[in-house]
Amino acid sequence: MFLDGIAAALGRIRVTAGDWLDRWYEELPWRGRVALGRRGEQIAARYLRRRGWRVIGRNFAAAGAEIDLIALDRATLVFVEVKTRIDGEVWPPAAAVNARKRERIRRAAGAYVRGRRADNREIRFDVVAISGVGRVRRIELLKDSF
Repeated sequence: MFLDGIAAALGRIRVTAGDWLDRWYEELPWRGRVALGRRGEQIAARYLRRRGWRVIGRNFAAAGAEIDLIALDRATLVFVEVKTRIDGEVWPPAAAVNARKRERIRRAAGAYVRGRRADNREIRFDVVAISGVGRVRRIELLKDSF
């Protein structure tokens, strides 16, 4: 019981410290050369790993769509769409996942599940919305968003 409490506290410290270091790392001059979408996917993958998820795939393309990240949240297979926006943009990142985009992601996810024979797994579709850059960046995980 006592050790579980210590382990949970250390996990929270690890997540907080990792997020803080990521914000500083993103402000380094050479980081600007990486495309915004790619950078957002890297940030989202690190964010999910720190929360105990296992990222098992990136940029899976099938059925005319691409799934940014595929991860396992315990036994649940999660298809993650990452949306990154810089400050000053009118629409929030999650608003960019419209009905057409959701349908394409569902088709690609179906192809992934059939190809991996993962029909018996629980499946979920999440969105990681990243807004801002550097120390003012906000990361929001929208579980079961569609």
